Amino acid sequence: MEQTKADLDGIFQALADPTRRAVLAQLGNGPASISDLAKPFDMALPSFMRHIHFLEEQGLISSRKEGRVRTCAIEKSAVEAVESWLTTQRAIWEARADRLEALVTSMQAEGKSR
Repeated sequence: MEQTKADLDGIFQALADPTRRAVLAQLGNGPASISDLAKPFDMALPSFMRHIHFLEEQGLISSRKEGRVRTCAIEKSAVEAVESWLTTQRAIWEARADRLEALVTSMQAEGKSR
């Protein structure tokens, strides 16, 4: 799934908040109800729901309602998009570091040969 810059910006904005990261960590163990997700947090339910809605808007989680219980689950496609972006960035920076190392090594070799 190709992610646009705006999609990734929203996802990273969602990940910037510790409450939302904690919710995602909990959902990493499997789907959970809103009440179960909210238990560890010392905040009013409407405040917590803003975090849930933001995660849903960014495509990181989905929710479904069964009776009076709303259950959330992590959306793997959004997580995979972040992982793909990070993998690409890692490859770019590793290549840069390798070129820098090669440059330093060649400069040191030139210095010794003088």
